[in-house]
Amino acid sequence: MKNTNIQNIVILGGGSSGWMTAATLARFLKNEYASITLVESEEIGIVGVGEATIPQMKVFNDTLGINEDDFVKKTQATFKLGIEFVDWGALGDRYIHAFGDVGKNMQALPFYHFWLKMHQKGKAAALSQYTLNARAARENKFMRSVNAGNSPLSHIAYAYHLDATLYARYLREYAEALGVKRIEGKVSQAHVRETNGFIEALQLENGEKIAGDLFIDCSGFRALLIEDTLKTGYEDWSDQLLCDSAIAVPCENAGKLTPYTRSTAHSAGWQWRIPLQHRMGNGHVYSSRYMSDDEATSLLMNNLDGEPLADPRVIKFKTGKRKKVWNKNCIAIGLSSGFIEPLESTALYLVQAALAKLMIFFPNKSFGQLEIDEFNRHMDFEYEKIRDFIVLHYKATTRSDSPFWDRCRTMDVSPALQNKIELYKSSGRVLREGQELFNETSWLEVMHGQGIVAESYHPLVDAMSEHDITERLNSVETVIKNAVDYMPDHADYIQKNCRA
Repeated sequence: MKNTNIQNIVILGGGSSGWMTAATLARFLKNEYASITLVESEEIGIVGVGEATIPQMKVFNDTLGINEDDFVKKTQATFKLGIEFVDWGALGDRYIHAFGDVGKNMQALPFYHFWLKMHQKGKAAALSQYTLNARAARENKFMRSVNAGNSPLSHIAYAYHLDATLYARYLREYAEALGVKRIEGKVSQAHVRETNGFIEALQLENGEKIAGDLFIDCSGFRALLIEDTLKTGYEDWSDQLLCDSAIAVPCENAGKLTPYTRSTAHSAGWQWRIPLQHRMGNGHVYSSRYMSDDEATSLLMNNLDGEPLADPRVIKFKTGKRKKVWNKNCIAIGLSSGFIEPLESTALYLVQAALAKLMIFFPNKSFGQLEIDEFNRHMDFEYEKIRDFIVLHYKATTRSDSPFWDRCRTMDVSPALQNKIELYKSSGRVLREGQELFNETSWLEVMHGQGIVAESYHPLVDAMSEHDITERLNSVETVIKNAVDYMPDHADYIQKNCRA
C-alpha cells in the first residue's frame, strides 16, 4: 500500500513560534515518522517582545520534559503571579489580575458570590485580600507549590517572564538534539502545484529547493506562505482594538524584582514593564491615530525604571487574524496567524494552542477538509474569546481625559462581550463559555477591577447567614495572609534555586 503519511515537514521562520513548533513536533513525531526542517535567516530579526507568559506555558514546558530550573536560568526568567493594571478603569485606579483561585468555593457556589453580597453591604475586604497570588505579588513573595494539604500553598498558579530570544535559542538546542534540521537562508519564492494550489517547495535565494508535504508558516507579520503565497485573507479587528503600534526598549533593573507584569494605561495606549533577571523589558503600545511615534517614544523613555540598554524600536501591527489559520497544506502559527495585542500575554499561548490542535488534527497527505475546517473552527474560537477579553479592558473604563479613551469607552463590542458584561452587572454571574482561555475568576477580576458594578449576587447565597459568611470570609483572609507570610521573597527564591 502507498504510504500516505506526512513524511517531510517544513517550518518557515524561527523565533519563539518556529522553535516551539519544531520542539513539539520533534518530541512527539520522532525522526522515524517524518523529517522536520526549519528554515530561518539570521539577517531577518524577530519581534522578540513576547516576554511575559501565562500559566499554560508551564504546561507546555512540562509536556516537553523541560527542567524548570534549567529553563529559568538559561532564559534569564523570573516568575509571574499575575498582571497589575494601573490607571485603566480610572486615573488613580490599581488592581491585579492574579492567576489562581479567589477564595474557596462554598455550598457548591463560587466564593466570589458570597464576597459580592458582603462587599455590596460594605462588610468585606478588597477582593485581592482573598487571593493568594494578588497578595503575594503586592509583597514581592514567590514560591512553587508544596505539599501542604488544604493550604493554598499546595496550588500556586504561576507563569514566567522570559527573554524571548534566549527561549528560542533554548528550544532550538532542544529540537536539534531530537533531529530537527535547521537551514540558514532566505526564501525567494514558494512553488505551488498547478493542480490543487498546494505548496510544493520553498526556494531559497541561493537556489536551493526544500520540498515538503506539510508547511508551517512561522514567518511572523510577513506571513510569507499563508498570505503572500496562498492569499488567505485577514479579518481586521482594529475597530475594537485601536492600538496598532509599539515601542520596545530594555533598561537596567531598579528596585524590587517583582513577581508580576505591570501594565500602565497612558493617554493613547499603555506601557508594559516586565522584570527579568538581567534587565527590565519595557514597551509602549499605542494607537498611531491618536499619538505620533515620536510622542510615544518620548513618553516611554521618560517612564523607565533604569537606564536604557538599547535604542527603542518601533513595531507596527494590525490586530486581527487570518480568515483561515490552516489553508490547504499550510498552517500559520504565531504572528503569521494573527495578532490580538500583548495586553494579557497571550501570544505564546496561541502558539501553544495551535500546536495542541495540530496534534489532534494531524493530517496525512490527503489533507481531509473536514479536519482542516474543524481545526480552523477551534482556532477561531480561541482568537475571538481572547479578543473579547482584551477588548473588555478598553471598554470598561470611565476615563474621558483623551480622545482615545473616549473612543474606547463608547465603542461597540461583540454581542458576546456585551452579554457577558450585562449578565455580571445584573446578577453578578460570570460564565465561562466552553473551553475559552480565561475563566470566571479572570473575568471577575478585570470587570470588578475596572469599575463594573454587580447589582446582585447568586440568590442561593442567602441560604447561609451573614454571620456564617463573615466567619468564612475572615477565615479565608487569615489563611491567605498566613500563607503569604510563609512565602520567601521572589528575588531570594530565584537566587537560591535558579539564578542565571
